[in-house]
Amino acid sequence: MGNCLASGQEVAASDTHIREFCNLGYATTCPHLPLRRDWDAIRFSVARAGREQVTLCFVCELDHAPIEHGELTFDLVNDAWLSLHPDARVLRLADCYLQTYRARQTHYE
Repeated sequence: MGNCLASGQEVAASDTHIREFCNLGYATTCPHLPLRRDWDAIRFSVARAGREQVTLCFVCELDHAPIEHGELTFDLVNDAWLSLHPDARVLRLADCYLQTYRARQTHYE
């Protein structure tokens, strides 16, 4: 079970809903998707990773084209973001991506 923020309000979403509509972006048939929106998808990747920091690249897409991009750096020592995005939804998704990345790294050690 997860939460959807696409409409600007938090709505509970089942695992099936998330799998079918959210995981890849461009969920044009999702009932929570507003007609007017800032992005259709937000992509993340690890730009740099060290013992003290992890820097993520992000790209926000609309109609399959990038409209915004940047980097977010997380301080592993203090467990806090060093750089913030003005939209809380981007930072929340970055948190999820970072948690998954860190779990995979621990799994492979």
